[in-house]
Amino acid sequence: MNIGFIGTGNMGKILIDAFIESKAVRPSKITIMNRTKKRAKEIQQQHKKIHVADTAEEVVHASKVIFICVKPLDIHPLLIKLEPLLTKDHCIVSITSPISVEQIERLVPSQAARIIPSITNRALAGVSLFTFGERCTPFYQNYLHELFSSMSKPVAIDQTITRVSSDIVSCGPAFFSFLLQRFIDAAVQETNISEEEATVMASDMIIGMGKLLEKEIFTLPTLQDKVCVKGGVTGEGIKVLEAELGEMFVHVFQKTHEKFDEDIELVHNQFDSLIP
Repeated sequence: MNIGFIGTGNMGKILIDAFIESKAVRPSKITIMNRTKKRAKEIQQQHKKIHVADTAEEVVHASKVIFICVKPLDIHPLLIKLEPLLTKDHCIVSITSPISVEQIERLVPSQAARIIPSITNRALAGVSLFTFGERCTPFYQNYLHELFSSMSKPVAIDQTITRVSSDIVSCGPAFFSFLLQRFIDAAVQETNISEEEATVMASDMIIGMGKLLEKEIFTLPTLQDKVCVKGGVTGEGIKVLEAELGEMFVHVFQKTHEKFDEDIELVHNQFDSLIP
């Protein structure tokens, strides 16, 4: 099946690279378009047989599944422009959380899905979050599920948990890489270890911990129990974490949901302004 990408920013490129590396899609089946054509051309240099379009309309003509990888407030005007070209046989896939599949289906005759990826998908790992529109046929549902299974674990979510699911899956790598970097910085500050040594050790520790969880050798609670020997060094460190973390993650979720609500209101003003 021919697939298209409108927008080849960070996440668009991650999806393109992952689909090709996993051999889920041949480069010759992909048409891409970016507002800055130079970026699309750079991707074409990496994957020689990819087609670069000059306009979004060309992507629609060349593709059946069309990934919309632009900023949330750019999606409404884009779909308005493309609506005359879209048919019930097209499937629009949005990768942004504030816009619902219902809003897309009200605007265009196409089938619709929202799939929120994660940067971890670039390593052919992690989760992708799925929500299908009412018009999305079993054919396209199965196709998209198989497509993303090549580089992630697809998980269907309800609209009501979109933001928190995205916080965990999509924002989580940034949150925890920030914490890991602070962990490394403190080790360097308080001891004689070099930043390079600490970074290698901490990175390999995280990779190893992930494999323990992946293989279901330990759960998160049992990992703590196994490492945290009563009266030992780890226990003293855990006491500090318990005392100083406090409500930090609660505040993180509160802040992301606050921003999400702002984005939803802006999108609502666009999509619902035409409804009498």
